[in-house]
Amino acid sequence: MTLLEGHQKDLNDSKKKLERDDFDSGGIGIIGVGGWGKNHARVLAEMGVLKAICDMDIMKAKSLGEKYNVDSFASVDEMINTKKLDGCLVCTPTKTHHLVSKKLMENKINVFVEKPLSYSFKECEEMIKTAKKNKVVLTCGYIERFNPAVRDVKKILSEKTYGEVLMMEFHRENRMPLHIKDVGIIYDTAVHDIDTAMYFFGIKPQVVFARAGNIFHSFEDFSTIILGFGVDKVAVISSNWITPKKVRKFSVVCTEGIINGDFIKQEITVEDSGSSITPRRTNLVEPLSLELKNFVDVTKGKITDPEVSSREAANVTKIAEAALLSSKTGSPIYLNLE
Repeated sequence: MTLLEGHQKDLNDSKKKLERDDFDSGGIGIIGVGGWGKNHARVLAEMGVLKAICDMDIMKAKSLGEKYNVDSFASVDEMINTKKLDGCLVCTPTKTHHLVSKKLMENKINVFVEKPLSYSFKECEEMIKTAKKNKVVLTCGYIERFNPAVRDVKKILSEKTYGEVLMMEFHRENRMPLHIKDVGIIYDTAVHDIDTAMYFFGIKPQVVFARAGNIFHSFEDFSTIILGFGVDKVAVISSNWITPKKVRKFSVVCTEGIINGDFIKQEITVEDSGSSITPRRTNLVEPLSLELKNFVDVTKGKITDPEVSSREAANVTKIAEAALLSSKTGSPIYLNLE
């Protein structure tokens, strides 16, 4: 048996198992398969739950549809009128998230929106109301929640192994992805670390101060955001689309030690006054697989709530809006988040 044949056998076996587990009753659709969306399609196909692909570029949709043996559509209306879906992924440009998600939810379809939930907090609020009215799940793709390194740090912080958290720093750098055309680095990149900072602290920030600018692009391509939590806790989030080397790192300073992490390597190093520890991981886990499994499990009623709530995702958007406003005005922006 060749490697390809072996991989196909694993996929077939996985599909049969998922069907036995009642994964196949409705399945999951995906709207938008350019850029990151095609990775979602791949993982859903490997899980055996992908039922439909929709993209304005019908040739792209057909190509992936044939690859994964599912129906393809160029129209959202045609897809939802043709296929019975338990849920649907929205991986379209950010400015379309609101309208596309609303249409799905009004048709009683659970929705996973690739981050950010929307570029507008007002639209996020409308999306949350639509989900509640139609009794469907609305979640958002803050994938670092599923990164093993992040989960390890969250456990350490929850147990207060190294005392209280004081401050965090995040660095996320690389050349601008070519498929990003409608938002700048704050909505595309910094939002990941805004969400992770709130996840680590377990509380919401009360103040935002930011500086951002653009050199090569129409939107901002570098930014530094400072989030103030409580009286004396802070997170500093630095991002740019200028550095040629890809960097995805963070550090968490506690009263009794410091934790350094690498999102890409899924590694952490913990240092205190007497030692330095780097827990070994035997193999890398694809966070996207864990993220999409979480959504599928919710749509099938196996778990009640998604890892990332729609309210948490809306708060990230509100903070991103505040960061842009702070950068424009040169003033700190004070928040009152739900």
